[in-house]
Amino acid sequence: MPDITALGASLVAISPQLQEHNRELIRSRSLGFEILTDRGNAVATRFGLTFTLPQYLRDIYATFPLDITKYNGDASWTLPMPARFVIDRRGVIRYADSDPDYTTRPEPEDTLAALRTLHA
Repeated sequence: MPDITALGASLVAISPQLQEHNRELIRSRSLGFEILTDRGNAVATRFGLTFTLPQYLRDIYATFPLDITKYNGDASWTLPMPARFVIDRRGVIRYADSDPDYTTRPEPEDTLAALRTLHA
């Protein structure tokens, strides 16, 4: 976070989790940024960044202590792909990174490099 704010930027996460669960996550992890709720993955869907969990993954997720349908407030079994966007002050997307493999996450250093380019 200090590197991001030093470049005059801010970080906002977007999650399909209901607002009360996002607030709890911010509190329990002492996060220094906001998490906005994307109810029903509406925004992620508009960006083409959602996928529906197949039944075998639903069965695996059912063994976790996290109830996706409860946390997300719907039974769609859709999740967003990990993605990162750098948006300038005019609202123009200057950098975007996502991968359909949800285990592959965008590298923070790539985001910082994009921010440095904008800051220069």
